[in-house]
Amino acid sequence: MTDTRLSFKEMCETFEVTPRTLRYYEYIELLAPEKEGRARFYGPREMARMKLILRGKRFGFSLEEIRQWLLIYGKKGERPQLEAWLLMADRQLAALEGQRAELDQSIADLRALRETAVQEMDRLPHP
Repeated sequence: MTDTRLSFKEMCETFEVTPRTLRYYEYIELLAPEKEGRARFYGPREMARMKLILRGKRFGFSLEEIRQWLLIYGKKGERPQLEAWLLMADRQLAALEGQRAELDQSIADLRALRETAVQEMDRLPHP
């Protein structure tokens, strides 16, 4: 592995993605590796973009939202881009908080159901 560029295989290994995923990100133009013949090489810009793509996926953004995020990232400091980013972040935070509330309720419901089952077992004769 070189210090400044990763091969296709190294990129997959470094970011723990499948070749199919990496090719797809290129196909939808989230990534644009350097090409030398059939070989692809990923420099610091593409590695930074890949980190942002994976972070965006972890945050629950769609690939189109990630594309918009990458456009914003490329124009640091411009007020309209930062305002757009804040709207995206606020919308996703609200969605994640809603999911967390649903998950908390599911956990509480399951614990209550489990406790009911334990109480029922205590009333039954032991075999």
